[in-house]
Amino acid sequence: MSSHAQIPSILRGLSIAVLVNFAAGGGRARTYLPRIRRLFESAQMAAEFVLTKSAEDLEARALDAILDKYQVLVVMGGDGTFQVLANAACEADVLLGVLPVGGGNDFSAALGFPSDPVKAAEVLLQGQERRVDLVRARAANGQERLYAGGGGVGLDAEAARFANRGYRHLPGRSRYIAAALRALASYEPVEVKLDFPGSDLSSIRSKALLAGVLNTPTYGAGVRLAPEAAIDDGSLDVVVIEDLSFMGVLALLPRLMGSGELRTSRVRRCQAQRVRLSTDRPCLFHGDGEILGPTPVEIEVVPRGIRVLAAARC
Repeated sequence: MSSHAQIPSILRGLSIAVLVNFAAGGGRARTYLPRIRRLFESAQMAAEFVLTKSAEDLEARALDAILDKYQVLVVMGGDGTFQVLANAACEADVLLGVLPVGGGNDFSAALGFPSDPVKAAEVLLQGQERRVDLVRARAANGQERLYAGGGGVGLDAEAARFANRGYRHLPGRSRYIAAALRALASYEPVEVKLDFPGSDLSSIRSKALLAGVLNTPTYGAGVRLAPEAAIDDGSLDVVVIEDLSFMGVLALLPRLMGSGELRTSRVRRCQAQRVRLSTDRPCLFHGDGEILGPTPVEIEVVPRGIRVLAAARC
């Protein structure tokens, strides 16, 4: 973007805070921060860059920015970082944005942003406002949390635990697939039951590798688990992958690593507004790669729950 680029009226004159998560994506924010700062300056956007050191710190800084009447809050991070922002700002009349520097950036991809953080910043500065859905999950321990992209139980929740520990250094999708293979080595499929309160959908019972409830078409850094999902359709996309052998999972890897497509007859999908997910043994539910709490979990869509900056539609 040149210094003479025209910034759309949606951002002109608004107060902007950019919250930087230095822990996201193995520290990728440090690499891209100088160039993104210069990009905002060349576009004559007076943004306040706020450096944070943890999720708790970022949430506190976001709440401070809301109290200070900032009109636009942007995070540099991944899906988990945006989840923190969404929970902090869900009751506030602020415009939210995300620049993808995390390990998984599926929500920003659903908003139309490229994976390169600097190019994403160029698109964001010329973006448009959209109202999009969120997902509210209430775990058995009373913990309630909003998430923006994908959540679930089973192998993916176990993989999320590994991805947030020893595999943080790996880039993008390879981080989640490596973590899933590590988890698969000791994983026992779980009996899941999905009920759909308030609808005429029949319950689903299955011995499953994973059961996911998604708002975005992808999760795990681009795995196309719910290709028909849309972030503003007022629906949740429910996906159950029935039990697969270790070799069956390995057979899926080439396509997963390439296009992110999941092609197997062992997938069941449906759409709903509310889901109750229970399991035959204690299991943890994750949202956006962050562990939210134990099953059973009550999940519901929050239609058009937040205002976000998205790529301008042609």
